[in-house]
Amino acid sequence: MSQFSTDASTPETPETPETPDAPEGHEQPRRSRLPLVIAVVASVVVLLLAVAVPLVVQKERAGSTQKVDASTATLDDVQVFENLPRDHVEGDVDYDQTPPVGGPHDPVWLDCGVYDAPVRDENAVHDLEHGAVWISYSPDLSADDVAKLAEQLPQNGIMAPYVGLPSPVVVTVWERQLDLTGADDPRLPMFLAGFSDGHTAPEPFASCAGGERDPGTVGV
Repeated sequence: MSQFSTDASTPETPETPETPDAPEGHEQPRRSRLPLVIAVVASVVVLLLAVAVPLVVQKERAGSTQKVDASTATLDDVQVFENLPRDHVEGDVDYDQTPPVGGPHDPVWLDCGVYDAPVRDENAVHDLEHGAVWISYSPDLSADDVAKLAEQLPQNGIMAPYVGLPSPVVVTVWERQLDLTGADDPRLPMFLAGFSDGHTAPEPFASCAGGERDPGTVGV
């Protein structure tokens, strides 16, 4: 009897070659994070510039003392405010403008004249209601410039230092105001010529004479 072999010849599966290990002490290369870091830093810088630049420009405009050419000076920069209330109130008032250009005010007004100390807003606004001119100046203005301003003050005017002005000098009548670069700003006499008659005030023919005389008065 013939004997047959039951063992079938099965082909062997080829072995997968092993990946050689990295040499000891060396890691697989990683993707650099430097581009991401640069992008984040650049975004932060752009954001900071977007916030800082307008603030710097605004500050420069507010504190500018650049001289105004008399030959080209105009009153185009006069700020206009309308329909301000004129109630008499007791106590302090939170005004929207610095210095205020009108609004509720104290029943007592200030006597006309030049003051060497800040005056109370609520009393000064009553003067504006009477058609007075209010010249405010920065406390650090030179004595010579203060004297120049006093020479230009009309009879129906008050003048006093003011802390926190947006410019070295500010001239105000009821509902009108102009920021000035200093005592020599050619727009000051222009403003006085155009508004010192009190035509913007509710009581243009009332006088600031006979009001409360502040202890800081040094002249009229």
